[in-house]
Amino acid sequence: MALLERHKADKIGDAVFRGVSYFFAISVVVLMLFIFAVLFKESLPAIKKFGLKFLVSSSWDPVRLEFGALPSVYGTIVSSIIAIVIAVPISLGIAIFLTEMAPKGFKGPIGTAIELLASIPSIIYGMWGLFVFAPFLSDHVEPWIIEYLGFIPIFNGAPLGIGMLPAGFILAIMIIPFISSVSRDVFQMVPPMLKESGYGVGATKWEVIRKVVIPYTRSGIIGAVILGLGRALGETMAVTFVIGNSHEISHALLDPATSISATLANEFTEAVDPLYLSSLVALGLILFVITFIVLVLAKFLIGGFSYKGGNL
Repeated sequence: MALLERHKADKIGDAVFRGVSYFFAISVVVLMLFIFAVLFKESLPAIKKFGLKFLVSSSWDPVRLEFGALPSVYGTIVSSIIAIVIAVPISLGIAIFLTEMAPKGFKGPIGTAIELLASIPSIIYGMWGLFVFAPFLSDHVEPWIIEYLGFIPIFNGAPLGIGMLPAGFILAIMIIPFISSVSRDVFQMVPPMLKESGYGVGATKWEVIRKVVIPYTRSGIIGAVILGLGRALGETMAVTFVIGNSHEISHALLDPATSISATLANEFTEAVDPLYLSSLVALGLILFVITFIVLVLAKFLIGGFSYKGGNL
């Protein structure tokens, strides 16, 4: 009898646990749909006024109430790509060093320092970028780039120290801790037997890393990169300090630009006209959609990669 009562209690407990789990899982989806619905509702005046032209127009004139999202979208995507190009090799190098090469006494302090970088508020990065990094770029780096690489259109411009390239550098510094920390944890999950087998057949450390460790952790590396990209796409204050906040599209990475987050941070409190406010919310909706598309593509990419082993 006691056993039967206990069995009933267990069934009730399982049912309650299952229901609570379903509730929390569904609540995440409902929350996302709610956010999308609110953004879409508040964006309707701008959508009705400008239509698809809003996505391709470069005009941003609050006085004449003419708005276009293209400069902000362009700045968001390009600065994030610059950050990923810079951050991924450095982050993977840090992760490989910590898991495969660093002496035991170094792993803890360096790993902790990397994680502490992730806890620094973004506004601190922005202030450091404006008062320290931007003058350094303006005085020492950008003149060299203009002199020796100025024949390439993307490296034309004036050495201002603020612009698309500085914003990409700051974003790269900010996302390095995230990518390197996740990559380090993923590398530590490689079964020791796989690496020992590689060393056993005469492979060098570089060959084991390139043909065993990286193939085994490809999906995890992609996940780490997407995590960093998501942080870069939505970053606000650090980018606002150094990107220049210019609603112009320039192919030169040294010129001032803007991003969706920077535009929202700079102008949201000034938007007294309903159409102006709706246009800013529409920018937020576009950023939401871009982030969602990136995450969906990442899911497909991660699902498409599986460890098939390396050829030593």
